[in-house]
Amino acid sequence: QVQLVESGGGLVQAGGSLRLSCAASGRTFSSYTMGWFRQAPGKEREFVAAIRWRGGSTYYADSVKGRFTISRDNAKNTVYLQMNSLKPEDTAVYYCTTILGSAYYTKVDDYDYWGQGTQVTVSS
Repeated sequence: QVQLVESGGGLVQAGGSLRLSCAASGRTFSSYTMGWFRQAPGKEREFVAAIRWRGGSTYYADSVKGRFTISRDNAKNTVYLQMNSLKPEDTAVYYCTTILGSAYYTKVDDYDYWGQGTQVTVSS
């Protein structure tokens, strides 16, 4: 059974940084893509970033490109989202997710497994 456990959320001032972690278990993830989504109050869940476990290639939503970096630690089976230059509009619950495959996945329905989410609040 796949389990994804996020951590690292919190309250930060605009311009600050946070690093989210997602500890993955229950599979050998070498053929998986790991993703981060976020959902602000009253809005739909939206794609943030993804990384192909094999090879480590990444892609990002335009809204976070240049500010956020997704990475993975093979030894720890953990995926990270380093968030810099945070803005109030980045405030949301951030979810870790995964899908078996290496295509280009940016839709909620593309993914099979989800974590419980971690709150990120950016104050102005």
